[in-house]
Amino acid sequence: MTSIDDWRTYDGAALSPALASALQIFVEQGYHGTSVRQIAAGAGLSVPGLYHHFPSKQALLVGIMNASMDELLDRTRSAMGGAGSSPKERFDAVVESLLLFHIHRRDAAFVCSTEIRSLEPANRAAYIAKRDEEQRLLDAIVTEGVESGVFDTPHPADAGRAVTTMCIGVATWYRPDGPLTPAELVEVYLDIARRTVGAATGRGTAHGT
Repeated sequence: MTSIDDWRTYDGAALSPALASALQIFVEQGYHGTSVRQIAAGAGLSVPGLYHHFPSKQALLVGIMNASMDELLDRTRSAMGGAGSSPKERFDAVVESLLLFHIHRRDAAFVCSTEIRSLEPANRAAYIAKRDEEQRLLDAIVTEGVESGVFDTPHPADAGRAVTTMCIGVATWYRPDGPLTPAELVEVYLDIARRTVGAATGRGTAHGT
């Protein structure tokens, strides 16, 4: 679990060796193009040793996606808890959290986006429920902001989804050697997100600004 003080910090691996191996190979080859033997070798395990922890390749995919959504939800709640009381402060914190997650966990975010189709029906429904829970946190802030006059958009639900989609998209193109540092990217995309919901523009609360 993360705390209010460290939701911006991404140190070390978030996944076990088996899940980290599966994630790397899923990114490179796709879920259906990956064998359990490859995953086991990448984790330094025998196939029976891998099956002891994860009984199937599907279980590995579920493990990655559940761990990713649980971490994102935890960081989002921590960001909200550490923000001020106004909708704009909480909006900025949640958007920053979404952006940082999709920067620092871009491989996991990529697999969550592209391999949802590979989940079995019950697993897909459970994952979508967590994804919807994350969206509802942002939607509630946007709605509150509109009702209090802090935001000015006639389409709060669509604006909230647009902001989330924008943040998710960062995982598909961000590279550490690119032109923007994470802090610079957050400032640019926070400005875009604020404009999307009709908030007053200008420097906000990201990284204490």
